[in-house]
Amino acid sequence: MSTVPAATSASRKSRPQIDLTVIRREQLSPHMVRIVAGGDGFSDFINNDFVDRYIKIVFPQPGVDYAQPLNLWTIRETMPRAQWPFTRTYTVRWVDAAARELAIDFVIHGDEGLAGPWAAAAQPGDAITFTGPGGAYNPSPDADWYLFAGDEAALPAIAAILETLPPDARGLAFLEVDSDADIQPIAAPTGIQVSWLRRNGVPAGDSDLLVSAVADAQWPDGRVDVFAHGERGYMKALRDVLFVQRGLERSQVSLSGYWAKGRVEDDFQAEKKLPVGKI
Repeated sequence: MSTVPAATSASRKSRPQIDLTVIRREQLSPHMVRIVAGGDGFSDFINNDFVDRYIKIVFPQPGVDYAQPLNLWTIRETMPRAQWPFTRTYTVRWVDAAARELAIDFVIHGDEGLAGPWAAAAQPGDAITFTGPGGAYNPSPDADWYLFAGDEAALPAIAAILETLPPDARGLAFLEVDSDADIQPIAAPTGIQVSWLRRNGVPAGDSDLLVSAVADAQWPDGRVDVFAHGERGYMKALRDVLFVQRGLERSQVSLSGYWAKGRVEDDFQAEKKLPVGKI
């Protein structure tokens, strides 16, 4: 793990802090856990109009003495960066304003990482602190069809988007997972062909399934709107497929690396400013 938390340009105003309580934990598949959170702090959560909403969950560093109640922005203003809490970026899977709850899905790989092990062990009553939400994507209403491509890290976002599309939406969705056990039910329109790509033991980030599926697919006619998110190497390869092979315009594509094989998020975020991290 990086010893220096990622820098940020966010502020109290742009990313307010929200303090919630774990209501329940749901095991969606062998490699994905859902945390449903709510409580009094839900009143502070200001939803936005994006279907792909993300938050940054706060994880205090062990051994660092933080004033309580924890206030991320005060910490960042008064303590050296090396002592800041770590943050991890996650999609908000759904928001139920009536029930005053929201859901966050976590990819689990044993004891690997920071957020996954926390989610795997979370119990009702545990605190969860995050900032946000942010967001940038909505499906284009002018598109003739939609293309979605992603690995497990992007599955919550793609599933959330698919479930908000109009009933007559058409398109293709390619979702890479480890095995049949990781396939989840998604309420996609019947006109969206959902294809599950199974690595069957190949490590995440080492497969060519996702890129090959998009490159080799028979694309429908008309103008496409693309949402392709996931491992950085995958997205770099898809960049060539989408812009070079298919000749798409930048305005047609939402392309983002959520993570990079062999990197924790703090290093991954720092590398975004370097040539290796640019997509």
